[in-house]
Amino acid sequence: MSDTSERITLSVNGISQEVTTAPSRSLLEVLREDLALTGAKEGCGVGVCGACSVLVDGKLMSSCIVPVGMVQGRAVTTVEGLAAEDGTLTPVQTAFMECGGFQCGICTPGQVVAATALLRECPDPAAEEVREWMTGNLCRCTGYYSIVAAVLQAAKAGQGESD
Repeated sequence: MSDTSERITLSVNGISQEVTTAPSRSLLEVLREDLALTGAKEGCGVGVCGACSVLVDGKLMSSCIVPVGMVQGRAVTTVEGLAAEDGTLTPVQTAFMECGGFQCGICTPGQVVAATALLRECPDPAAEEVREWMTGNLCRCTGYYSIVAAVLQAAKAGQGESD
């Protein structure tokens, strides 16, 4: 891809956005620097830690390795776009708070997005399925027990059915 600036249009959290940028810039950079959506974090910069997780057309992706030019015309959902317009939290967001599925909070947005993607694909996962799915999202603080508990609680609350 060229480093020359181009006009790129995408839907972010249901809102059409247009940015003029090099299509080779990462989606993460555009979200954070151009659109002021700072929920997704840069952890590793190579797509293995999950801190920058977003949904692109409903599929889980690491925004740090996705060139923004590749999402031209596509729908991107960040952690900021998961709650309802009135601010009502999703069952995943509520379960993360109730189960203490976070400590420092750096990985939490990516964990919540990944859990949302899991429950859309598999509305009633077993604990082992949750652990396996969430291995793409690293956390140095929680030991994962409360994250798995939060995802299972959200599944019981019907997260996969409501989306």
